[in-house]
Amino acid sequence: MQDVINYKHLKYFWAVAHEGSIAKASAKLNITPQTISGQLSLLEERVGNELLQKEGRGLRLTDTGRVVLRYADEIFELGNELSDVLKGNNAVGPAEFIVGASSVLPKTIVHKIIKPAMHIEQEIRLTSLEGPVDSMLADLAVHKVDLVLSDVPVTGAFSVKAYNHLLGESGITFLAAPALARQYEKNFPASLNSAPLLLPTQQHEIRKEFDFWLSDQNIHPKIVAQFDDSALMKSFGQSGLGIFFMPSTIADDVCDSFHVRPMGELTQVKQKFYAISAERKIRHPAIAAILNSAKSSLFV
Repeated sequence: MQDVINYKHLKYFWAVAHEGSIAKASAKLNITPQTISGQLSLLEERVGNELLQKEGRGLRLTDTGRVVLRYADEIFELGNELSDVLKGNNAVGPAEFIVGASSVLPKTIVHKIIKPAMHIEQEIRLTSLEGPVDSMLADLAVHKVDLVLSDVPVTGAFSVKAYNHLLGESGITFLAAPALARQYEKNFPASLNSAPLLLPTQQHEIRKEFDFWLSDQNIHPKIVAQFDDSALMKSFGQSGLGIFFMPSTIADDVCDSFHVRPMGELTQVKQKFYAISAERKIRHPAIAAILNSAKSSLFV
């Protein structure tokens, strides 16, 4: 792809993408369809990929087209804001900040990680999404999200060009309803042998680490239930069904919210947390705030 983008060509593409057809964009811009079609071809030639494909009587965006459209939206929105500022009007609205969190992460820790972004000088509007990490990374690749939070780093297996930023790591603390905690807290962690446990499912990286530790220590608990949703696991733990663990960095919050008590901490088993971005050098102030706060206060 050549370095310089012709912004007139980009404006024509932007209009066609939003109007859904060359004919509608032609009417709106008061330019002949042939002119727009020719300019789009030049833009695609410069980009090196198709941006639009025919679909029925209209056009649909290709994957590359969706990426280009998002940037075009930002470019022309900034242009409109610049015009307002030069005319003496205030720029309109906060900047959007979209974070995708892997669904395996406890909501409490996601909140603690994201919270510093809401206190930066620049006003932002947060959109928090949740889903499988591969889905979140796919959205990152086409700039639908600004940042992905995960307990596993991005690797070549994901086929996504992205950069890992280790936020920190935490041991795990075992929690239970008061009566159950008193029953098993003596001689922890050996007391976990035959103890009733509530565990995350195997899709959670920390479960794999914990299973390895159990095997190494020759400890065989009674697995009462397994959960994808950590909030549901905490609710069952609160009811006294079994012992469960959470990252130690949020153990106090969980105790306060669910009226459980700590039994002990395993520092040999650690859960890692990553912020994954599309750029190696962080320029977004909200992402910078998240990284700085995590490393200086959350995971210490």
